[in-house]
Amino acid sequence: MNKLQLRPGWRETSATGNDRRWIAAFLVLSMIWGSTFFLIKIAVNAGVGPMWVGLWRCVFGATALWLMVLVTRQRLPRDPAAWGHGAVVALLLNAVPFPLFAFGETKISSVLAGVWNATVPLATLVFVLFLLPDERPTARRLVGMAIGFAGVLVVLGIWNGVDTGPLVGTLACLGATTCYGAAFAYSRRFMSGRPESSLVLATVQVTCGALQLAVVTPVVEGAPTWPGYGAMAALLVLGALGTGVAYQLNFTVIRAAGSTVASTVTYITPLFSTALGAVFLAEPVGPNTVAGAALIIVGVLLSRSNRPVPGQWRRR
Repeated sequence: MNKLQLRPGWRETSATGNDRRWIAAFLVLSMIWGSTFFLIKIAVNAGVGPMWVGLWRCVFGATALWLMVLVTRQRLPRDPAAWGHGAVVALLLNAVPFPLFAFGETKISSVLAGVWNATVPLATLVFVLFLLPDERPTARRLVGMAIGFAGVLVVLGIWNGVDTGPLVGTLACLGATTCYGAAFAYSRRFMSGRPESSLVLATVQVTCGALQLAVVTPVVEGAPTWPGYGAMAALLVLGALGTGVAYQLNFTVIRAAGSTVASTVTYITPLFSTALGAVFLAEPVGPNTVAGAALIIVGVLLSRSNRPVPGQWRRR
């Protein structure tokens, strides 16, 4: 596998018009990430605690990533800084949001959880404005953020009032997406310029997340229980594919088409999460959910910057 060398100040390049093989990886990636909310719902419905959902997801994901590292014969970094930054990213990208999404789905449907995941770019923008001073807020971005927030209110059906249960679940999911936003901004500032491949950095990150949750989960939720073969299979797929293989697919899309195209997977995942939840779990899909999701995506599109961002990369 060709290695990617990431250096600050380099800009990314897109795939040529003749090379469209990345599209298959992009679609598979959107399907995998869109199905994670369906798989989480299966696990929590079987009685798996939210913390254990997060831990099993990290354990199976780390196992898949370690296998890929061994197959490609790559080495993990010995630099303490890489592991330190990886631990911070793991806390924000795995150890905290994974249990939050699982807890949220004990209160709301997987359809709604998938819709809330579409707010990740908006949360990322908020932290980018604070952590990366070269990213200045523009009128277009502020309007986009306002439209996205309006979409959140529409999905909630705020005019009808909000029940306590769904509100708690929604806040948990939005807390998870906020963590994602902080993690992406932190990663771009402190990890994007490192020489290691994306696969190696992902392995460091998910391994740290598994260790963090392994320390806390037994204390908070006690010993694990056997949830049944169906729920355990869902957790295995959730971890190995949704947290392991998905990172490698995302890396493939970034290398071939650029990070801008790769980030648009966020707009497609709600389609798969909604379809799976509605068809297999008989979860309702109201008109306010569809309209609110559309507003959120419009807000995300408006809030995107059209100018190149310093620190982006290109393939040598």
